[in-house]
Amino acid sequence: MGDAHVTTQEDRKAGTPSHVTGGPVSAGSTRTRTRARLGALRSPRRPRLWFEILLIAVSYWLYSLVRNAVPEQKAAALRNADWIWSLEHAAGLAFEKTVNHAVNSVTWLIVSMNYYYATLHFIVTIAVLVWLFRRHPGRYAAARLILFATTAVALLGYYLFPLAPPRLMRGGGFIDTVLLHETWGSMASGNFKQMSNQYAAMPSMHIGWSLWCGLTVFALARVPWVRVLGLLYPVATLVVIVATANHFWLDAVGGMACLAFGYAVSYVWYGSLPHRLPKVVPGRRRTGRLRALRRPVSPAASRPAPGPAASRRAPVPSGPPAPGRPSAPSASRPVVPPRRPEPDTAAAVPPTPPGA
Repeated sequence: MGDAHVTTQEDRKAGTPSHVTGGPVSAGSTRTRTRARLGALRSPRRPRLWFEILLIAVSYWLYSLVRNAVPEQKAAALRNADWIWSLEHAAGLAFEKTVNHAVNSVTWLIVSMNYYYATLHFIVTIAVLVWLFRRHPGRYAAARLILFATTAVALLGYYLFPLAPPRLMRGGGFIDTVLLHETWGSMASGNFKQMSNQYAAMPSMHIGWSLWCGLTVFALARVPWVRVLGLLYPVATLVVIVATANHFWLDAVGGMACLAFGYAVSYVWYGSLPHRLPKVVPGRRRTGRLRALRRPVSPAASRPAPGPAASRRAPVPSGPPAPGRPSAPSASRPVVPPRRPEPDTAAAVPPTPPGA
C-alpha cells in the first residue's frame, strides 16, 4: 500500500495561483479598458433630441442663476467702467459715445437695434444648434462643447471683474436707448432690471455667442451667401451692443477671449476642430453590424486553403448528369483512369499457308 497523502488547508493555499503575480497584467488590462472607455467618450456620437433639449435648458438656467447670484458690486463696477473708459481714451479708441448718439438720432434704426439685442442673441444661437443637430450630427457635440465652455468661463469674468455698462456710467453722457424709446431691448433696463445682474458687462456673451455662430456657419455652410451672412452677424452684433450703450468694445474683446478658450477645450477633448470631424456618425444598427463583422473567425472557417492537388479535382455537378455522358466522379472518391483493352496476340500472328 502506498503512503496516504492528506491535503491540508496550507497545501490548498499554496496550490492556488496568487493574484499578486498577475498584478501587472491586470493593471495593464485595467488601463486598456480605461483608455477604451475614454476613447468611446471622446468619439463623436449621434445626439439625442430629448437629451439636448434638457441639457441646454438646464445649462442656461444654471448660467442665469450663477450670473445673477454674483454680488452686484456697484462701486467696483463703476470704478472699473471709469478705468475702461479712460483706457480707451488713452488708446484713441473711445468711439462708443459717438456711435450711441449718432444711431439714436434715427428712431427706426435704434428701435430695431433694441429688439435685435433682445431677441437675436437667443434665436440665432438656437437656430445654429438645430442646424448642426440635423445636418452635422457628427460635429454637433464638439461645437456645443465650445459654446458651453465659452459661457462657463464667462462667469469668472462676471465674478472677478464687475463692470457697469456705458449707459449706467456717472457723467458719461451715454443714452439708455431702451428707456428713451420704451422698447424691450435689454434685460438690464426698464422693467426687467431686477431680473438680471446689471454689472455683468465683461465679457460680452453677445459677442461670444454671435462669433461662435458666425464661425460655425462660415466653416460648415456650402452656400456662399450664407457663409458671408455668418461672418456679418458678429460684426452687426458689435455695432448693436455699442450703439445701444450696453457694452464697451473692450467687452467684445473679452468675449472673443472666452470663445478662444472654448475652442481650446473642444480641441483638447476631441483632438480636432469641429469642421474637421466626420459630418455623420453611424447609427446603432450599423455599429452592431460592424461589430458582428469584426468578431473572431471560428476554427472551422480558419482552415488553410486547399493546395494545388485539391484544386485540380473535377467540379461536382449540381444537377443530374446529361444523357449520354458519364457522370463526373464525386470529390470524395479518387479519379481512376479507364483501363485500356489488352491487345489480342492471336489476331496479330498471320495464318500459316497450307502445305507449309
